[in-house]
Amino acid sequence: MFRLNNILLLFLLFFTAVPCLSQELKTYSPPASTVSSRHNNDFTVQVRMPGGEWKDLFEYSVLVDNDTGSKATMVNFDFAGKVEVKVRVNNGIVHDVRIRPDKAGIKPLIQGNVFTFAMDRPQMLSVEVNGNKLNNLHVMAKSILADLPKAGSKGVVYFGPGVHKPGDQPGDVFVIPSNTTVFIDGGAVLQGKLLCNKVENVKIMGHGVIDQAIRGIEITHSKNVAIDGPAIVNPKHYSIYLGESQNISIKNVCAFSYGPWTDGIDMMSCSDVDIDNVFLRTSDDCIAIYCHRWNFYGNSTNVHVSNAVLWADVAHPINLGLHGDTSCQGDTIENVTFKDVDILEHDEDDRNYQGAMAICSGDFNLVRNVVFENIRVDEIQEGQLFNIRVDNNEKYCTGPGRSIENVLFRNISYTGTLPNSSVIQGYAEDRRVK
Repeated sequence: MFRLNNILLLFLLFFTAVPCLSQELKTYSPPASTVSSRHNNDFTVQVRMPGGEWKDLFEYSVLVDNDTGSKATMVNFDFAGKVEVKVRVNNGIVHDVRIRPDKAGIKPLIQGNVFTFAMDRPQMLSVEVNGNKLNNLHVMAKSILADLPKAGSKGVVYFGPGVHKPGDQPGDVFVIPSNTTVFIDGGAVLQGKLLCNKVENVKIMGHGVIDQAIRGIEITHSKNVAIDGPAIVNPKHYSIYLGESQNISIKNVCAFSYGPWTDGIDMMSCSDVDIDNVFLRTSDDCIAIYCHRWNFYGNSTNVHVSNAVLWADVAHPINLGLHGDTSCQGDTIENVTFKDVDILEHDEDDRNYQGAMAICSGDFNLVRNVVFENIRVDEIQEGQLFNIRVDNNEKYCTGPGRSIENVLFRNISYTGTLPNSSVIQGYAEDRRVK
């Protein structure tokens, strides 16, 4: 009896100590002006906790693919636990539905022009009906943010539900000072970029939308800046632009771009950059790492990208090394890791610029110690799996690169249908790929 009682006591202590898994769902209502100007009626999307009431989501219109100028859809919500998503297709019959990345393992149940699927963790997904990747649905489901800053608190810039404009003049921006936390409510729409220039200790958080700004977020000559959560929709230039900055964290960000030079996350002469859990669909490079460009100088070191979904409608999902400084002996890009990345598409028709994973060492740059690990490439419409070259690109460079050294590919898969040829090419005997 004594031993049995002890066992019962241990069970009681265990189940008392283990917290119950929480179930929570947060949806957001867009500003009235956004409803009329930014809604896409291709889909009607709802979400609920298991057994709960369906909640309507706002179907945001996002332009994608600069080659075709296609109108896709985005919905966003936050949850913990499990949810069900219901999608009604409003303009056709549903034959099949594919939800990517494939590693999510999500299989929908189709009934007529309606289908449902379950999610057991926050994920950012592409939902493609009848093979349509240009007018697809993007489901941006994120974790519920904790420890939210309070409006009116010292050092807090709060953007509540509604439309926010920085000013009435072209080029006006939201200037963020040092030692500031910026909170963007999920019902907020910012029509201007967030500028962090020569600042430190800044956090930008929240699941609102930065809509059609010149750039989404710009961080220059700064340090200790963290970005967590916003959606960046159709900027006129980069989604996130980094120049000569250190200790930068970017996570839980999604971005959609259309137009020339609409890269996702580009960095020039930056160090100690961590990018985690991002979904980037862009009409130029998704992620690019350079050295000197414009008024930014120095090396780019210690850049780590993980848990990313990259979709380059135009150009490269990953691009390293092109820009540097030929006024001196050259710069160095080193200690760069891409790990656990899903590349959904790569489409580039210019043979000089191809590569789902591209390293082009130009402008006297030395590129070394680069790791590509657990990279899953779905499809290459036009391009190559990898392109590793020391080169002098006359369009962008004023000299060849120095060399490329110590590049590791581990666990790379390609499941597309296009036969691809990859390139490893040096420039001269003293400017080689090693």
